[in-house]
Amino acid sequence: MNDYRSRWLDDELDELRDLARRFCEKQIRPNMDRFIEQHHVDRELWQEAGGLGLLCMSVPVEYGGGGGTFAHEAVLIEEQARVGDSSWGAPLHSAIVAHYVLAYGTEEQKQHWLPRMASGEVVGAIAMTEPGTGSDLQNVKTRAVRHGDDYVIDGSKTFITNGAQADLIVVVAKTDTAAGASGISLILVEAERTGFRRGRVLDKLGQRGQDTSELFFDSVRVPVANLLGTDEGQGFIQLMQQLPQERLILAVGSTVAVETALAQTLEYTKQRNAFGKPIFAFQNTKFTLAEIATEARIMRVFVDDCIERHVRGALDIPTVAMAKWWTTERAQAALDECLQLHGGYGYMTEYPIGRMWVDQRVQKIYAGTNEIMKEIIARTL
Repeated sequence: MNDYRSRWLDDELDELRDLARRFCEKQIRPNMDRFIEQHHVDRELWQEAGGLGLLCMSVPVEYGGGGGTFAHEAVLIEEQARVGDSSWGAPLHSAIVAHYVLAYGTEEQKQHWLPRMASGEVVGAIAMTEPGTGSDLQNVKTRAVRHGDDYVIDGSKTFITNGAQADLIVVVAKTDTAAGASGISLILVEAERTGFRRGRVLDKLGQRGQDTSELFFDSVRVPVANLLGTDEGQGFIQLMQQLPQERLILAVGSTVAVETALAQTLEYTKQRNAFGKPIFAFQNTKFTLAEIATEARIMRVFVDDCIERHVRGALDIPTVAMAKWWTTERAQAALDECLQLHGGYGYMTEYPIGRMWVDQRVQKIYAGTNEIMKEIIARTL
């Protein structure tokens, strides 16, 4: 099972993987319990990663990034997933927020923000979801009303990854409340702006070390120059253009979760005895793990193909929707089977499978629910 090698890998990415693995093993794995207890990672983690060049690796060198591709981001996403961490919001910071600035920002915005994001000085977040609006982004209620050379922003957001630590937030707001999707704009909001405040770090079932927060905007004034894009009303299109990469991130993480859970469960069932023989010796165990191993390989091949296509600029929206919904669904089922094979220990925090199982559940919900993914796919049939 170990002879498979992703075609998108090369010697440079192998070296990056060694660096990312050492970083995750040294800086993340020993601190995971503490991150969960305090509901956020240490701020120093961002600077340490930035100093090693592990942030914004797919951002061009002229803006302080690594000059790589999504493949570079995928390597770090995989290594973070292999240690079982869900606390550090680096994938969103580097592969999502930075790319909104890169794709739609002015030269001044890119020069100002991207080098600071790459160094870890600035942490990024994107504020889409609202208390009454989830996947239906067309109906956001947050408003940005123009007053002279400023926008005045009023509204609230929830479930915001990196929300408690973010210095820069890409805010999804209505600049024209009568225009539906065409009235949505993306606006950069600095955390020190008067009227911006953070709510509580939300108490989640899983991913408990991630600082997922509520954000409030009470007549927050920002310059019109903080608009992302050349004109108002481009936000919905910008979101649709960038969301596929976010969905691919989830597919990559879900695939690694299954691969990791499979390896851990194989080790456990071969060492743990029941009725005088290893649990792996029972036909039910072998057949279950054979099925999971097969699905893990199918997931890997599919996701690898998506990564290759994405690096070439050829990954279409329906295909990445397929990848997101299928990998997250199958991962949840596979992790459940692996937990079952751990018996009572699977329900204890002593073994990582329980944490992986509960952390995985949200993957079917965010970046567009799996029901939305099926709707996207169905429109092309």
